[in-house]
Amino acid sequence: MDGDFDLTGKLLVAMPNMGDPRFENSVIYMVAHSEEGAMGLIVNKPTPEVRFQDLLKQLKIDVEPNMRELKVHFGGPVENGRGFVLHSSDYVSNASTLRVNRHFGMTSTLDVLEDIAQGIGPTASLMVLGYSGWAPGQLEDEIARNGW
Repeated sequence: MDGDFDLTGKLLVAMPNMGDPRFENSVIYMVAHSEEGAMGLIVNKPTPEVRFQDLLKQLKIDVEPNMRELKVHFGGPVENGRGFVLHSSDYVSNASTLRVNRHFGMTSTLDVLEDIAQGIGPTASLMVLGYSGWAPGQLEDEIARNGW
């Protein structure tokens, strides 16, 4: 991969001729892009049937009464039962925050959900279920074919 072609921290927008219905009309925020592959989160597909507070109850996480409600989004077709939180860089979990750039981080462990529920989480956050992933060279091939 050419070092000038790092898409980490960038948005991918699906072209009308994408051809893959799972990504049709998708906007993806890229959290990692390297020679080993790529990972992104679809940020424009809320899932109204899944409520954040219901997820917290299912995980037995206590909720503060004044906790802000987050919309849950479909993040992609890979591991769609697993949650990821894309958030502002003011929050860092000692356990597992991936620092995307100076503005954003991503955390996929329960501690970020517990902190959000207690009102001490990141200033801004987006909860997604699942992610979008590409093997080495796969994303570059899709871009070359005008999929993105």
